[in-house]
Amino acid sequence: MTPELKADYTTLYSADKDLRYNAFQKLLLETENEVDWIYEVWDEIVKLAGDNDNHLRTISVQLISNLAKSDHKKRLPGDFEKLYKVTFDDKFVTARHSLRCLWKIGIVNKEYLDLLTDALSKRFREALREKNGTLLRFDILEIFKKIYEVTNDQSVR
Repeated sequence: MTPELKADYTTLYSADKDLRYNAFQKLLLETENEVDWIYEVWDEIVKLAGDNDNHLRTISVQLISNLAKSDHKKRLPGDFEKLYKVTFDDKFVTARHSLRCLWKIGIVNKEYLDLLTDALSKRFREALREKNGTLLRFDILEIFKKIYEVTNDQSVR
């Protein structure tokens, strides 16, 4: 990880929301492609999914979703529940941002797609019991649509 990226990563904890947002955007951009520094920050990013700050919780899920393509050690399945839990967050905007980025996990490999499909299929069936259930169901359908558009996997259709 370059010194500049380390500084951006540290800035995620800033109380200044503008600084934090800019650092987050840089990290999202950097993680659009595979990175070799994934395991330098993996545990710490996963830990953020349980943070008291809702911004850090959703940052956790979004970064790990982007980093999934770099997860050659296949650590994601062991941490998936911690991340997925954020999609049920009391703050709906946090839950929704976390949910909507999960498609990036589903395009990595069959194992991750199956993990995501199992979780989202159950969520789709139970979503109408939740507040904003119709919107959640729409988001889940959009996730599968994005996965299909990227992978052309007929099983997702």
